[in-house]
Amino acid sequence: MIDTRTAPYAALLLRVSLGILFLAHGLLLKIFVFTIPGTVGYFQSIGYPGFFAYLVIAGEIGGGLALILGVWTRTISLLLLPIMIGATLQHVGNGWLFTAQNGGWEFPVFWTIALVAQALLGDGAFALRLSRYSDPVGELANAHSR
Repeated sequence: MIDTRTAPYAALLLRVSLGILFLAHGLLLKIFVFTIPGTVGYFQSIGYPGFFAYLVIAGEIGGGLALILGVWTRTISLLLLPIMIGATLQHVGNGWLFTAQNGGWEFPVFWTIALVAQALLGDGAFALRLSRYSDPVGELANAHSR
């Protein structure tokens, strides 16, 4: 049974955790560690157009901030899926474990599933802008009790 009193806080924890991870990967890793030209070069070296790097960086930073703040949580979670699906596909050849050389695909798959879960859960507690359908847990509980 879903505890409708605590579920919004669980959604909050997931939302903020995802937001911090996306922000860290977009800002710290891709801009400050790899640099923008380095990230563009990497995307080109694996066969993607260089402008994809800009889209991914913007998506990770903007999406991360939106998730942390709780702005359009469902939509942002769904919009970030292509980034994580692309990351998963890029790592598939490296094996399952993320500790494998060049990283495995367990971590990007987990992120993908977490984004889907967040899209299903909604904003959670302390969101700046509640989504149109922000309380699926409560609706589910009410529907189940009928």
